Amino acid sequence: MTIEQIKEAAEYIKSQGVDSPNFGIVLGTGLGNLVTKIEKITEIDYANIPHFPVSTVESHHGKLIYGTVEGKKVLAMQGRFHYYEGYTMQQITFPIRVMKLLNIQKLLISNAAGTVNSEFKKGSLMLIDDHINMLPANPLTGKNLDEMGPRFPDMSQPYDAEMNQQLERIAADLGIVLHKGVYTPVAGPNLETRAEYRFLRIIGTDAVGMSTVPEVIVANHIGLPCVAISVLTDECDPDNLKPVSIAEILEIAGRAEKDLTKLYVELIKKS
Repeated sequence: MTIEQIKEAAEYIKSQGVDSPNFGIVLGTGLGNLVTKIEKITEIDYANIPHFPVSTVESHHGKLIYGTVEGKKVLAMQGRFHYYEGYTMQQITFPIRVMKLLNIQKLLISNAAGTVNSEFKKGSLMLIDDHINMLPANPLTGKNLDEMGPRFPDMSQPYDAEMNQQLERIAADLGIVLHKGVYTPVAGPNLETRAEYRFLRIIGTDAVGMSTVPEVIVANHIGLPCVAISVLTDECDPDNLKPVSIAEILEIAGRAEKDLTKLYVELIKKS
């Protein structure tokens, strides 16, 4: 990945009518409902964008959606990339760097995750306050892109405190249960064993998934404020662990994302 490739992708997207969006949005597994709230101006297939990866997960559509929400310009990734698909961390986070060159000011991320915290129930939401990165690679490995950020970026506050506080106020006003906790990404694609869930609980994990943190690391590297919300789709109690199907996870995600959509639409409106 080079700065020239990032610029080439950004220029192509601009040529398709995308003009300085305010917000970038990354929609996770089964979480496409927010797109219905966008007054669409244009959509672009990932396959047509120079150097862009193409999503291989069935529930990820693989389109950039450009339009407005509450009068604010947004650019939404309908489908993201994962380490388990065989992509490098640089490929996974390539779109985040492109968003920076498109003048996006804030990044909103979503994912589906399993709750390791026994007090959190499936079908609810968790605002990510911090994370523990268990992925086996880092998107900043290799030659640093000095034009975009420092060699050793600070991660003392990876999720924007002001936007997090706004989301908590919005959730309270709307009567939406919004837990706050620590997210841990693992490589996947298999789900975890009982012993792995016990380990995750011991180290301080509240929810476990397979995404988000690479994008957050790069967002911090390039100075792009970000927030992330997990839709909790299954309860990972190692002492009462039952098999869970991806179909069930997608069904629960689909039901719970209505509240996620309300939170992010209201955040965009108030920002």
